Order: sequence, then structure tokens, then C-alpha cells
Amino acid sequence: MKILCINHEYPPVGGGGATVCETLAEAMAKNGNQVDIVTSGMADLPPREVRNGVTIYRVRCVRRKRYYSTTPELLTQIRPAYRKALELHRKNQYDINHTHFIVPSGVTSYFLKRATGLPYVLTAHGSDVPGYNPNRFELVHRLIGPLWRRIIDNCDACTSPSRFLRELLTRSIDVDVTVIPNNYDPPSGTQHLRKDCILVASRLVERKGIQFLFAALDAVKPGWKVCIAGDGPYLDRLRELAARSPVPIEFLGFTPRETLKELYSSAKIFVFPSLKENFPMVLLEAMAGGCAVVTSLADGCGEVVGDAAIRIQPRDTTQFREVLSRLTHDESEIARYRERGMERVQQFSSSHIAGLYETLFAGVVAEQKNTRRP
Repeated sequence: MKILCINHEYPPVGGGGATVCETLAEAMAKNGNQVDIVTSGMADLPPREVRNGVTIYRVRCVRRKRYYSTTPELLTQIRPAYRKALELHRKNQYDINHTHFIVPSGVTSYFLKRATGLPYVLTAHGSDVPGYNPNRFELVHRLIGPLWRRIIDNCDACTSPSRFLRELLTRSIDVDVTVIPNNYDPPSGTQHLRKDCILVASRLVERKGIQFLFAALDAVKPGWKVCIAGDGPYLDRLRELAARSPVPIEFLGFTPRETLKELYSSAKIFVFPSLKENFPMVLLEAMAGGCAVVTSLADGCGEVVGDAAIRIQPRDTTQFREVLSRLTHDESEIARYRERGMERVQQFSSSHIAGLYETLFAGVVAEQKNTRRP
């Protein structure tokens, strides 16, 4: 198949949704498909690049940071992405368009279908769904509601990586949503000597719940430390809280993926106490890296970890203290959850997930051909 993929972020730009898009695209290319990506550009990145069988086209837009973009910045990507996608489709005659994020990428795909008839499959990722991140996007979703619904009404299939996000999506619109988990391939590499370290890797926003970890650190065994990999608007508040912590806390800032791999393979415990999630890729990364994982009972987290992690009530610092005390005083329990996690992550291989998408795409393409017959 000839597959066009539209996503406003693609590594090295973006977060978890970008990584999912990249590994999925590369798996599809490995299966013999032509896969072209249209995504946001930055000044230090080439406008065209071929990487691991995937051709990446980056369009000019406003984006100041690799890991974070504002709503006005996202808007500047839509028109140039549409122009590039239209140019590429006229040249290549794609079979299908796989669109990551209902907005902003879905805007491009909706108008591209109107102009050319190219069918598109939407994959929702979280903040593109009303109610997922209301503190940041509630007003935006109110303003774009009619267009958001039109994008979904005109898609040829819609997918979600989790049941939680599917339920949230269907509260806002009547649509069939296929759940296909995010893909992940454990990296090959050397396991480092494990340190008495609790690792957090996240965008630093309030809903990630890191403040509740800090409130429970008085239960941690002496000699341990906490490392925070990530950046975001909640950083200053977290620094204030860290100044009163009985445990040393190191802020590492935005961390490249290669450095993150080293952190996963050297920390003993990974904590992700988020209040609301879709399908957090950091949990797969931490389990693959050999960390014992502690996360919350937020719906999306459970779909990732199953019984391979310790899950606690969001905001429950009493339960947090008990878990951290138990783990930091018991190496055998850390080892037990490390083994469970490394086994669990094998279920999400890119080759398997790519096959699920390819089956879905083939069905969409076949249906479109049937409807065109006289």
C-alpha cells in the first residue's frame, strides 16, 4: 500500500504520540509499504529526510520547542501541511491517509479528502478529545466543536489506543472506535548497574501528579534519590516543593531518548502517578528498561501495565508512602516487578500492531473501491 501519514509531531519533535507514529511507520515500511510522513518542521531539521525506510516531509511553521507547542503554534502548521499533502498525493496517488490526532492533523486530512477523495483513518491520542485535558484545551474544544465533529463524521475509520479514550470520545460523538494499542519495541542495550534511584519521566504539568510523589518521600529509605526527566509549565512549582524534600531531587530537564534509555536501565524504580492518561508510552519504556513500576489507577495506565506494576489511587499520599517504603526496603519485590514488566512489554511489538493497522487500512481501501463501482 501507499500510505500517507499526517502528524504535527514526529521525532525528534514531540512526545509519546510522535514516537508511536515513528515506530509504527517504520514497521509498515519494513512490511513493504510506501510510507510518507507530513509533519512540522524546525529550523535545525531538514525539509526532507529518509529514515529507516520512511520519507519525512517537514513543513515550515511556528514551533519554538521540540517537546511542547502552544495552540497558536499548532494552527500555523495546518495550511502548509495541507499544501504539502496535496502536492504529494497528486504525485503518488496514495491508497490511504493515516492521521494521528483529530486536531490539528485531522483538519488537514478533512480538507484533503474533500479535494481529492483520499480516505483517512484517525487515531486519537488524548488531548485531541474533549474532556481529556480540560485545564488546557476546554475552551479550544468549545470553539472548534463543529469542525471537530465534522472531521470525525467524515473519517473512514477511527481508532484509539485505549478503552478509556474510546469511552471519552464516544461521549462527545456517535462513532465506531476500534481499540488498537500503541506499539513499542524494547531497545537492545546493556543493563547498567542499578542505582538507588526513583525515576520520573514526564512532561511537567499538574495532572501528572508528581507533587503527590514529593509528598510521600519521607517514607523512602535513606540513601535513595529522585531524578525527574522532563520539562514543562509546572517545573517552578515542583522546584519549590523539592526544596522541602527529605530526599535529594535532581531535575534533568528535557532528556533525549538515548539518555532516557540509560536512565531506565539504571534506575530501580519508575514512578508515574498521573491523574488521567490515555496510553502512556513511558510505562512501556520503563518496564522494558527493567524498572519496577509504580503508577496510578487512572484508566489508561492499567491498560498498559496490567498486573505488571503496583497501582495506587491518584492523590493518595498515604498509599504512596506505604508502597515507596516497601519497595525501597525490599530488593526482592523490586526484582519481582522488574521481571513482570519485562514480560508484559513483549505484547506490544510494532510488527504485531502494524499488522492490525494494515488489516484495517485494507478494509477501508476495499470498501472505497466497492462504493466507486457503477
